[in-house]
Amino acid sequence: MSLINVINLGLAYSKKIIFRNLNLQVEPGDRVGLVGPNGSGKTSLLRIISNEISSDEGEVRIKSGCRVGFLPQDAGERMSGKILQCVLDSLSSRVSMRAEIEDAEKRLKESPGEDGQERLAARLAELHNNMSILERDYPAHGAEKILEGLGFKTRDFYAPVSSLSGGWKIRVALAGILYQNPDLLMLDEPTNHLDMPSVRWLEQFLADFKGAIILVCHDREFLNHQIKRVISFEAEGVRNYSGNYDQYMEAREEEIRGLEARARNQEIQVKEAKKFIERFRSKATKARQAQSKIKLLKKIELVETHKKTKTIRFSFPEVKSSGRVVLSVSNLSKSFGDKELYKNADLSILRGERVAVMGPNGYGKTTLLRIVSGEIRPTCGDLSLGHNVEMSYYAQHHSEMLDLNKTVLEEVYQVVPNESVSFVRGICGAFLFSGDDVDKPIKVLSGGEKARVCLAKMLIKPGNFILMDEPTNHLDLMSSEILIDALSEFNGTLLFVSHNQSFIRRLATRIWDINEGKILDYPGSLNEYYLHLAGIEADKVVAFAKKESEKQVEKETQVSELKDNKKAIRKEKAEKRNLIRSRLRPFEEKVSYLENMISELEKREKEIGIKLSDPLIYHDKNKSVPLLDEYRHVKEELEESIIKWEDSHNKLEMTRLELGLTADEI
Repeated sequence: MSLINVINLGLAYSKKIIFRNLNLQVEPGDRVGLVGPNGSGKTSLLRIISNEISSDEGEVRIKSGCRVGFLPQDAGERMSGKILQCVLDSLSSRVSMRAEIEDAEKRLKESPGEDGQERLAARLAELHNNMSILERDYPAHGAEKILEGLGFKTRDFYAPVSSLSGGWKIRVALAGILYQNPDLLMLDEPTNHLDMPSVRWLEQFLADFKGAIILVCHDREFLNHQIKRVISFEAEGVRNYSGNYDQYMEAREEEIRGLEARARNQEIQVKEAKKFIERFRSKATKARQAQSKIKLLKKIELVETHKKTKTIRFSFPEVKSSGRVVLSVSNLSKSFGDKELYKNADLSILRGERVAVMGPNGYGKTTLLRIVSGEIRPTCGDLSLGHNVEMSYYAQHHSEMLDLNKTVLEEVYQVVPNESVSFVRGICGAFLFSGDDVDKPIKVLSGGEKARVCLAKMLIKPGNFILMDEPTNHLDLMSSEILIDALSEFNGTLLFVSHNQSFIRRLATRIWDINEGKILDYPGSLNEYYLHLAGIEADKVVAFAKKESEKQVEKETQVSELKDNKKAIRKEKAEKRNLIRSRLRPFEEKVSYLENMISELEKREKEIGIKLSDPLIYHDKNKSVPLLDEYRHVKEELEESIIKWEDSHNKLEMTRLELGLTADEI
């Protein structure tokens, strides 16, 4: 039976129809991606399913008992309390059960010997047993592990949520939803406020998640890895496609070609029929045939070609060449009070390079761009631009610096006051501000529209050295891809911050990693940065990548030479297996031993919990006290064993990575 059944759903705001006759079924284990331009209805559909808003027509049927977890883009605004407790209390049953236990204990204490006390004690024992089961199924260490994966440190767990920025609050909300382990997980742009380590962790978490997923995301690579079906909000209506995003794009392009071919053929047929009618209608010998043609035209159902979705469209103009060295940084340090972001950094960027700035949130990525742009000064150190370098800077906070009383046209026009109005209108139109839209005041624009105004201001007069801070955050997936295409053709130099894997993979030629007070330079691709994330030292990353490349070339040569020598190939494989076994066996044995121990401890914990759920046990302290002591001891030993298992498992995964094993070989 389907988890969710959406039937003939319709929604409109004012006179604008968002969608109509939308039908969708979500089965257990389904992985669905919602794609379409901003404003097409993706978020609205999720909010209707989660019962946050109502549709104008149709209905949503949710399977009885189906647990739905929803992460809206504004999730962080709804929370309070301490961070860890907020995640633990995302289970409403825990909150209500704890309140009922406290109430029952209070009543037992305040009214000893009254009628019904035995029944109340039995209920309290039942509640404690239920709480024990809940804590077994949803242990606190599970919440801690999720928080750590999303970038929180152990010292942060007891800090108030109110002390966090909006982005970190959303991480807490995401942690709570993941902790609930729902049957259906609905995520609306979950990567928007994550750094790259957290994106990678979330990617693996969702890959292991057994429930169904409905996902909205502008990161093409992330979306591709997570979904097996696409619901596409097209201009002509909502469509359903099997496969991931890349497969959807191929199917969509094929569908469009087919529709256009059918429309062209039909157009020819109609033109020929009309021509025949006009030519022979008045001739008696052809009148009957002309009438037949008229009837045929009336019966023809015109093929609707697809309506093109409006999206940003632009390309960077050629920029004049700069000197070979675009930026030189020496002895750079930056601190805010006692917090030191980085110290004694020496860096440089050469003409034509595309440098991605990576690292955990709060470590100074945006600050570095602001220092380079001249918005703020470093604590110490020198920065210098090379010969003929002209800089352009796009940053998220720039949308807050727009003049709210100016119109879109006026705001963009002030960058190039000597250009014609028609030229500026053309640039605005490329960013979806056409017709009367250019006369909208900035103060009525959405966050995404303000971001497009900032992009337009940068494009209308680009420098040969562009700085960009999270440029895809307010763009839909298609617009993000168009921006990537434009930047890949840009003939200048690029320094950018992004958590969008597709954006980084297609553009970056070097990576600056900011972590623990240092800025480390990694020449090469995103893959080499991922090796760094896995814990391999900087100097080994390049060596590892080179070694892997050499091994691949050597392997291909061997395969070619030994194509007809099966015995030699089998021997090589056997030696490799033996080497892998000898390296992996100690870790695998320890992991297996700890798994068995954890299993036994969990079994014993359950056995004691059942005994403690009997209210009669508390009448005999000689029985209840030892059991309670053993229960605490078992829980502590279980926690310790789980920590050891996680450490051993991480070492096992690291060894597998060092051995260059693929997923199939593992």
